Amino acid sequence: MSHTPERCAPASERRGDPLLATAAPATRFLLVEQPGAWGRNALRDSPAAPFLRKLLVRCDAAGARLLLVRRAHRDPTPTRAFAVADARPGREAIAWGRFEDDAELDDIDPTRFPAAPSLAPAFLVCTHGRRDACCAARGWPVTVALNAAFPEQTWQCSHVGGDRFAANVVALPHGIYYGRVAPAGAAALAHRHVEGRVTLSSLRGRSCFPPTIQAAQHFARVELGVDAIDALAPAETDQIAAGETAVKLAHRGGIVTVVVRERESEPAPRLTCGATVATRMRVWDPVGLTVDDA
Repeated sequence: MSHTPERCAPASERRGDPLLATAAPATRFLLVEQPGAWGRNALRDSPAAPFLRKLLVRCDAAGARLLLVRRAHRDPTPTRAFAVADARPGREAIAWGRFEDDAELDDIDPTRFPAAPSLAPAFLVCTHGRRDACCAARGWPVTVALNAAFPEQTWQCSHVGGDRFAANVVALPHGIYYGRVAPAGAAALAHRHVEGRVTLSSLRGRSCFPPTIQAAQHFARVELGVDAIDALAPAETDQIAAGETAVKLAHRGGIVTVVVRERESEPAPRLTCGATVATRMRVWDPVGLTVDDA
């Protein structure tokens, strides 16, 4: 019998790969509804590829992440949805529009809302199975669970990164990434987001912040017991040594200073199900934390 390699998500769990500070960078998001199957490269293999390529150029220039989305358990409609989301702190908002023909994608500006924006959340679950089998196997049950609780806010989405952390959920408009979400806890995670709170045990980070700040916020949340989405706004960063950065975060009128150290892990196999070589991961360690009250 031939040996079947371990899939990337269970391999990552077994190694204990940390979730923190792994949210892919993006200050904005653009969602385009594309029903049906997605190829390994969802944008390139789409029937709308010529228009999506041009849209991707505009998204890259705007710091926006372009994702394909589709509904669960729903037949396609004559028109499709698209959304523009701003994930920047203090500007969080999302707005939806409709289009009928792929050529209309040429008219979409990832920096402009197509309608009146709101804070009504959208929950994206990566189910991009042709990109990575773990995303489909673990993402689909989470989609079903979220869809039962939030049918209008739940979408399947194309690759968001971090396949080994499946099931991956992105909560918009804030751009908060979660990993290793289980079906049994998916609805509770979404309800906490609606209440303005993060689920720390599954938190990967917030896309609008660089990894250094994501790591510092995570360690501060753990140490101080802070789960408010808008808490611990970054104030200043200072590289104090090779691989070490002091990050100042606002907290209750004062400042929390977290020193984090960046390092590389030992080479690890199966960071994705399609990986053929072992790869190092960026890992963050807490060095110190001080609180200066106002």
